[in-house]
Amino acid sequence: MSDVPLTPPTTDPTPIFEFFRGAHATELLTAAVVEFDLFRRLAEQPQSFDGLRAEIGLQRRPAVVLLTALRAMGLITTESSGRLTLTSLSREHLLPRSEFDVSGYVALAGNSPGVHEMIERLKTNRPAGSADKEQGTAFIYREGTESAMEAEVSARFLTLSLAGRAKNVAPVLAERVSLEGVQTLLDVGGGSGIYSIAWLRRHPALRAIVWDRPEVLKVAREMAEHYGVADRLDCVPGDMFVDLVPQADVVLLSNILHDWDEPECRTLVARCAAALSPGGRLLIHDVLLNDDHSGPLPIALYSASLFSLTEGRAYAAREFQAWLVEAGLQLLPITPTLVHCAVIGGKK
Repeated sequence: MSDVPLTPPTTDPTPIFEFFRGAHATELLTAAVVEFDLFRRLAEQPQSFDGLRAEIGLQRRPAVVLLTALRAMGLITTESSGRLTLTSLSREHLLPRSEFDVSGYVALAGNSPGVHEMIERLKTNRPAGSADKEQGTAFIYREGTESAMEAEVSARFLTLSLAGRAKNVAPVLAERVSLEGVQTLLDVGGGSGIYSIAWLRRHPALRAIVWDRPEVLKVAREMAEHYGVADRLDCVPGDMFVDLVPQADVVLLSNILHDWDEPECRTLVARCAAALSPGGRLLIHDVLLNDDHSGPLPIALYSASLFSLTEGRAYAAREFQAWLVEAGLQLLPITPTLVHCAVIGGKK
């Protein structure tokens, strides 16, 4: 067993993730112009969120993804009544009858594969890879569908890829959220186990359980050996929506809920809250949209990425907090970490 330190990075990698997800701005803007004719519709009259999504034929999840991004771009806004309307920017530059219209320029990207793919995802409300007979998806596991997380080679590749970001963020999370005095941590869908490992390195008396799919846990065991905590980290295979949730003093949902739609999120939060020891904490570690879904743009674009690859999207703190309260927990202060992430907690 080796004993390698797990320390925060000396530079903040957040801009790299923003550059990486920037292509979704092109895809969403072009889709709004060439497929949904959204700016003309709002020029005719302001509309409610539900009214507009019904008119353009979108379910709630894709409508949130698209309209949040357009609000974050400064192209649509809300009136005092709550109805959506155009901003001066879009009114001058994205209406065909305007002297300074550039919508034709935007439409030049209309035949690009990325735009076609985004339009398909928005219209079907299904992630890539699941359009035909629920073939499954790469980044999530649902019983009854094929998942790359069940095959050894693909599960290993994806788990190690996601661990790249986690290695940057986990030491910051462990530094800013103390688990002093905690006996057992449950890391739900913990993947490589990096978040648990960071806390184990800081708290010698702590034990952790990484709860995930069997092929994923092979990586977690290797990571635990590498960082010298294998004797205090248990890898338990399971399905977080079906199997009994292991009891713990602290339950962590790090970048898990954004993979799922609202009903599944409510279910998972309730299941995890019920497994807490008295006085225990449920910690949701994730990116945060503004409470009014007006941005920020980097999170709106990350939401588009999540929407395309999983069954989820980005959520606002108020949405996470509502699910914690529904589960009977007392809200804790929000603590930011790194790469747009923050901890939203509830105490039993």
